[in-house]
Amino acid sequence: MTENEFAIMDELYFVTSYPDLKSTSALSDAELCTTLRDLIAKGYVRILYPDPDTEYEYDEATFGNHCQQYYYLATKAGLVVHNSI
Repeated sequence: MTENEFAIMDELYFVTSYPDLKSTSALSDAELCTTLRDLIAKGYVRILYPDPDTEYEYDEATFGNHCQQYYYLATKAGLVVHNSI
């Protein structure tokens, strides 16, 4: 897990909107979306949309265009890896 991935996972113990995540991060929008995409691909983070209670299926083709509209939450697998480092 990279330093950026670890820092993002620190913020995703609870459902977090992109603007809230961005406000706690020093990453640019492009870096943040790329890192979130990598965490989702690893199965460490899930997307919620259009509200914080509805799970949304990851679509690699459209993710970059909509990254800032989603809510995010760490998965159990992601938390296990995050807490083992």
